[in-house]
Amino acid sequence: MKIMMFAHDGSQNRGCEAIVRSSAKIIKEKSNKAEIFLSSGRPETDKIITHLDKINDGSAKDIKRYSYDWFVSTMRYKLFKDESYALSKIHKNIIQQINEADICLSIGGDNYCYGEQPGWYEIDRRIKRKNKKLVLWACSIGEQDLSEQKLEDLKMFDLILARESITYQTLLDKGLSNVKLCADPAFTMEKEELPLPKGWKKGKTLGLNFSPLVLSKNKESETAVYQLIEHILSTTDLTIALTPHVIKEKDNDFKLLYEYYQKFKQSDRVLILPDNLTAPQYKGYISRMKFFVGARTHATIAAYSSHVPTLVLGYSVKSKGIAKDLFGEEKYVLGINELSDSDKLRAEFNHLLENEEDIKKSLEKSIPQIKKMSYKAVDYLNEIEI
Repeated sequence: MKIMMFAHDGSQNRGCEAIVRSSAKIIKEKSNKAEIFLSSGRPETDKIITHLDKINDGSAKDIKRYSYDWFVSTMRYKLFKDESYALSKIHKNIIQQINEADICLSIGGDNYCYGEQPGWYEIDRRIKRKNKKLVLWACSIGEQDLSEQKLEDLKMFDLILARESITYQTLLDKGLSNVKLCADPAFTMEKEELPLPKGWKKGKTLGLNFSPLVLSKNKESETAVYQLIEHILSTTDLTIALTPHVIKEKDNDFKLLYEYYQKFKQSDRVLILPDNLTAPQYKGYISRMKFFVGARTHATIAAYSSHVPTLVLGYSVKSKGIAKDLFGEEKYVLGINELSDSDKLRAEFNHLLENEEDIKKSLEKSIPQIKKMSYKAVDYLNEIEI
């Protein structure tokens, strides 16, 4: 069985790295004859990932102005409103690799949460035209994201694996019959423990992750997080480890977190983790934290799966769905509009501290079941007839 993973834009997003890394591992554990290659938008960033047989260039290509393809694309759009030719040229790197695969896994967990994706739709059509199996792997999709065009695309998939129950129920309610429930593969990812940095207090260090993505959706959240740091420093004896998890050029947690570090470093209780660690290495630090407060989903998954009490600064259905599956209800998750409310953010943090032992017991009970659900995705994948 030859599997092509696509819809991956590189491992500078350590959450994307975690998905690819853990997916490849669990697939090979349960399908020892599987050959897996990754079609990546930034293949040079993925060399750190093990369990892959090959990494190919899946980057998008510009259509040169006044070229033959440019003229054909322009005329087809003007005459027929047809973008398919242009999209096939933009994504030709991925499309050319389809013939190598038996199964094509669209692995961007929340790619379908951000408006229309005509490029992915075109790739999906090309996959089905070549009679290859098409799987949407460990996805989250909110009801507000489901346009008619997107639903038509989803109907083409041989299998859709929802990584949390809210997405699963939403897709069922929309009439899709090709959906199964699993869990994010990153719950199974192993950690790598590096030496603790200067200033880390064993048993008394809290991790804090914040992201430009959340900030772009709620500008006032920046001040609320600043005030939360002040609150932690003034009411607890915890040290704060600022923890980046996405280090892309235009979406860089480290750059944002470094501004907080500059403001609070004189306290001698705030440190910042480096921006060049792998996903398992970040998990190695997160697993040794007493608490975690995070915006990036896979940073919080690293905490959850290590039984670390976690407050999620959520911005999409995935955060709520994962929390619901872990705790039986949407607990310890703040929605995007709530993050500008400093009083609520502090209150939720205090609630986290007060319920530390109960949260740890809940996670110790639920995480083994969630990991089984992660592996269940491979069972569903193996049931596909090639």
